[in-house]
Amino acid sequence: MPFSLSSPELVPDSPFQLGLERLLHAAFSGVDLTPLGTKIIAHLTENPDDAIRHMDLSYILQIGGNETMAASIQNEALRLERHFKLPTAASEPTVRLLAIVAPGNFMANTPLEFLVSHADIALEAFYLVPGEPIPSKLPEHDVIFVAVGESAATSDLLNELCGAADGWNSPLLNHPLHSLCLARDSVSLLLNDVASVYAPLTARVSNYDLGAIVEGAEETEFLADGAWPLIVRPVDSHAGKGLEKVNNRAELGAYLAQFDGIPEFYLSSFVDYRSTDGLFRKYRIVFIEGAPFLCHMAISNHWMVHYLNADMTARPERRSEEASTMANFEDGFAVRHKEAFAALHDAFPLDYFGIDCGETPDGKLLVFELDTGMIVHAMDPIDMFPYKHVAMRKVFEAFQKMVHNAAGKCNE
Repeated sequence: MPFSLSSPELVPDSPFQLGLERLLHAAFSGVDLTPLGTKIIAHLTENPDDAIRHMDLSYILQIGGNETMAASIQNEALRLERHFKLPTAASEPTVRLLAIVAPGNFMANTPLEFLVSHADIALEAFYLVPGEPIPSKLPEHDVIFVAVGESAATSDLLNELCGAADGWNSPLLNHPLHSLCLARDSVSLLLNDVASVYAPLTARVSNYDLGAIVEGAEETEFLADGAWPLIVRPVDSHAGKGLEKVNNRAELGAYLAQFDGIPEFYLSSFVDYRSTDGLFRKYRIVFIEGAPFLCHMAISNHWMVHYLNADMTARPERRSEEASTMANFEDGFAVRHKEAFAALHDAFPLDYFGIDCGETPDGKLLVFELDTGMIVHAMDPIDMFPYKHVAMRKVFEAFQKMVHNAAGKCNE
């Protein structure tokens, strides 16, 4: 069995990784991972070919914010091994779920560990490196889940996986063909004519193009509905990294000076989605076989809403509203946006994906992002967020049921 963070000694012969879910949960709870990282470094000094502990160390460095070193350690792990076993709660799992993943940080792939934690599902990760041939033989499994997220770095790999997946004689979840459509500009175009959804047009522009706007070119030359203020962010950025609202050419020029080395950006017009009380509300919803599940609702005074900066822990009235919205989601929000949800699943027929969204003042579903790599979790303190644990159990149970049903098809 995999060892726990409370173990006094590292267990070097464990076939399991510590895993992202366990490490991130520990950090989220205030555990200092530095001593564990130091212990793993000492172990690797004596055991440099231990790919599993290299991968664990990579996760710890990612969580600590050292992405450059984390990527280097991950590369070393993948030089040694491509197939990794993740922790499982069951001593005798009934289903083997093989995740096809790509190198990158913990937003690069679908974070399946959170979705199958405490289940009787054995999760294993098989890494494919962009630019290398896809192996003809995969590790033993019952179900395959293509967890590779859409990005500039993985577009070629996803294209290659489309051909490979059609030759796999196994139940397959999240066909890579549909993930290819998840770039921000592609999503905005695919949803542009959907009456019940508002997805602001998003253009992929170069550093040079933004410089031309700074110098006086009309924003509509690059973005059909472009109007100040504009939203700009580096391509493939997530979690608000590099995301800013610029109100004029001077502010855009200052932004470009700050991100001078970035070659490409996404550009869209700002949408003021404040509710009548002046607050911004952002919802994270996942779709499992087309069924929507609310994972969190963050309420903030600022337009760029992230759950961790929305003062949800300090404001009981906001938690109370989130609890009510979650409890009434199926009869409230989901009913209001039934047509929008159906349109999303028609446009992106993935078995599993998530959206970050809001609502426009005229009642449309405002889609910010659609992705397969969003982390959904039950890490919040249960004494402060008991309602979230109830809601997340529904998500996990629905996902695990989907995996079990897919495994059942394998034996038909």
